[in-house]
Amino acid sequence: MHQEDYMKMAIELAKKGRGFVSPNPLVGAVIVKDKAVIGQGFHEKYGSPHAERNAINSCVVSPKGGTLYVTLEPCCHYGKTPPCTDAIIESGIKKVVIGSFDPNPLVSQKGIAILREHGIEVVEHVCREECERLNKVFFHFIKTKMPYVTMKYAMTLDGKIATFSGKSKWITAETARAHVQQERHNHTAIMVGVGTVLLDDPLLTCRMEGGVNPVRVICDSSLQTPLTAQVIVTAKEIPTIIATSCNDLQKWKPYEQAGCELLAIPPKGKHLDLPELMRRLGEKSIDSILLEGGAALNWSALNERIVNKVCCYIAPKLFGGENAKTPVGGMGVEKPSDAFLLKNSIVMRLGEDMLIESEVEYPCLQEL
Repeated sequence: MHQEDYMKMAIELAKKGRGFVSPNPLVGAVIVKDKAVIGQGFHEKYGSPHAERNAINSCVVSPKGGTLYVTLEPCCHYGKTPPCTDAIIESGIKKVVIGSFDPNPLVSQKGIAILREHGIEVVEHVCREECERLNKVFFHFIKTKMPYVTMKYAMTLDGKIATFSGKSKWITAETARAHVQQERHNHTAIMVGVGTVLLDDPLLTCRMEGGVNPVRVICDSSLQTPLTAQVIVTAKEIPTIIATSCNDLQKWKPYEQAGCELLAIPPKGKHLDLPELMRRLGEKSIDSILLEGGAALNWSALNERIVNKVCCYIAPKLFGGENAKTPVGGMGVEKPSDAFLLKNSIVMRLGEDMLIESEVEYPCLQEL
């Protein structure tokens, strides 16, 4: 096997940590000695040992003289756990192959320097693109201190998210809906507008076996979410945040008594200041958000440039109707050249439905 093969094994291991390690990165590690895999591990849960230590501890023979393949540069500072560089040095491993640098200022190439200072050979950037793609959320959060936002919606082939009467259950079939539950598990939070709560009364939980419920964030400028809504009556069981511009603290009380946390967010036009909301959520270590809003919130989120990725589930059916809603509402752009551009698209077949995942590319501020 080649070094790329071992790194791809480490990447697959890292993926097992999705939904459990936030706001830490996904990391996988494989230890090879005499052309045989003798240990492997991944970062399993926030606050638990990192991938390197798990791999070393799993070794069936001594790792001394072996090679460690790890998807992310080993940490060299004390956090929830001791530095992984210490464990690597103590193990006697002679070579470390790294997929990508850690942009965390506490680590950034310092881990590599420490290993080399102790006579350990370090090879960098093996399967770099795949390893960086693995931790897009972590890299974004470390650099911006704000969550990575994925705008998700399901639509028909003629671009409708509901019929003219407002009915939307179900646009996609079971395979695609199961994939959405996986995405809820993968994201730290899920966000909707109050309109979605009023219309659908959703629970906004992860219905995947063994899945983790995301923190629920409701954008509700004037605080009109019904106290009988499912997200309110279950707030003591599942963390629920209401972002509002309502400054009537008496009006806050029943929501707080129900178990909700309220965030005072200033208004911006007719909606909340979404960049400020992202900053506040980032302070709470919420590193990723699945935006399952309606057309109005989707437009506001795009217009405020907080959306990083779009996940569009497409069902092979047609609703028609000039008044049937589309995924993105608002005023829209004036000219085709003003469109929000999507890049690095991936197309996936989910049963009879399709999923297109794309990153959002915003024009430079100087061009606006």
